[in-house]
Amino acid sequence: MSSDAVRPKATIDVFRYQDYRRYLTDYYQAKKARGYSYRAFAKAAGLGAPNYLRLVIDGKRNLSPTMAARFASACELGPEATDYFETLVAFNQAQSQQERVAQHEKLRAFRRYRKAQRVEVAEADYHGNWYTPVLRELVRCDGFRNDPDWIAAILRPTVRPSQVRRAISSLVTLGLLDVTEDGRLKQRRAVVSTGPETAGMHIRSYHAEMMQQAISSMETVSREERDISSLTLSIGPSGLHRLKTRLVELRRELLELAESEPEPNQVVQLNFQLFPVSHPIKSSAKPDAPKRDALQPTKANRK
Repeated sequence: MSSDAVRPKATIDVFRYQDYRRYLTDYYQAKKARGYSYRAFAKAAGLGAPNYLRLVIDGKRNLSPTMAARFASACELGPEATDYFETLVAFNQAQSQQERVAQHEKLRAFRRYRKAQRVEVAEADYHGNWYTPVLRELVRCDGFRNDPDWIAAILRPTVRPSQVRRAISSLVTLGLLDVTEDGRLKQRRAVVSTGPETAGMHIRSYHAEMMQQAISSMETVSREERDISSLTLSIGPSGLHRLKTRLVELRRELLELAESEPEPNQVVQLNFQLFPVSHPIKSSAKPDAPKRDALQPTKANRK
């Protein structure tokens, strides 16, 4: 039997992957040792180019829905795994944030994905709503009670107890909270990290929801309890770098301040937003000559 005829059964669990190119890479490498080749894969997928799989793995070709189905068939994936693979292709190749979020929700609907990606699902929950990070901090407050009904009522705005239970489960799965022997919740020092395919998406959604909470607070929170302000500045490239560095230092300083709080009894959200509201102006050797009908600056403007 020639190597081109070798078509071993799939042994790589596609549900463990969030990047279809990585799955194809691992699938091929696992088969290569048994005489499998790019040509064999091309024959199984009905492809004219024997190196098409390599081009896809290297990111030089994308997969259309039709081609994704043919690749799934060549990998001998079952019906559910084929549906997952096709959704994964759509997720990885999505052109907009909205489309990526929609495809990711489809991925999470697969039972085998939720089982294989328990930590990723928990990470998605952590960044997917505003109250899970709040709950992690609320645990540090004096008088905190591990009671979903109590927690749901004390949050602003209130949420459902079922949402609190899921948030607690996510935080425990991520190792951000511990449940003590007497049933209390205890915060652990840990860093939430996500895979490269989902991190940016989850964090963007998190920031968007926190910004929406800030907008809502202007109507629902008294002036004495909030501070909504902004600055509009003109600045150059080096100044922008200094501003970002200073923001990093300030965030670190505020975290240290919160860590040293002797009697925490409330959770607050502090947002930082720094973004351009104009394109950079190209500098020229000589300023443009003023037009005759242009308004002449006043003495006050010249200062």
